Amino acid sequence: MNVITAVIKGRHSIRKFRSDPLDEIFIHDAIECAVHAPTAMNLQPWLIGVIHSRDLLSKIAAVTDHGKFIADAAVCFAVFGERDAKYYLEDCSAATENLILGLHAYGVGSCWVAGDKKEYAEDLRKLLNVPEKYTLVSLVPAGIPQEVTPATKKETKNMIFSDTFKKN
Repeated sequence: MNVITAVIKGRHSIRKFRSDPLDEIFIHDAIECAVHAPTAMNLQPWLIGVIHSRDLLSKIAAVTDHGKFIADAAVCFAVFGERDAKYYLEDCSAATENLILGLHAYGVGSCWVAGDKKEYAEDLRKLLNVPEKYTLVSLVPAGIPQEVTPATKKETKNMIFSDTFKKN
């Protein structure tokens, strides 16, 4: 295993954060990782917000259906995509994953909270004053983990096939 695969395999969703603030270097570098994500036709259709305000974090948490823990995060990243870009969802999902891995490389915990197709997406766009040409793809609350409890993963052999699928 090399350093990159170790980072990928070591990442787990974190929903409980300590109250410590995040170093701005971690935030900046993670965003740099996000904007280096692969993107169809190199359109880079994303807009990434970094929310530090305790008031805004609480408002975002209150609006989401599965993100109440956002209120306790040090920051929350809001990844938006240009609605008219054909592959905005794929591109912004790649950027979200790069962001999450960039944070994890610094020991910062996070959790992907859905935005695309959620009823609250438009409300959050307006709350954050994001132009109409963008739509919410994901929220990534982040902070220093209070605890790390790795999820059990399925065995790889049960999720892959070679050449064509053969039912057992």
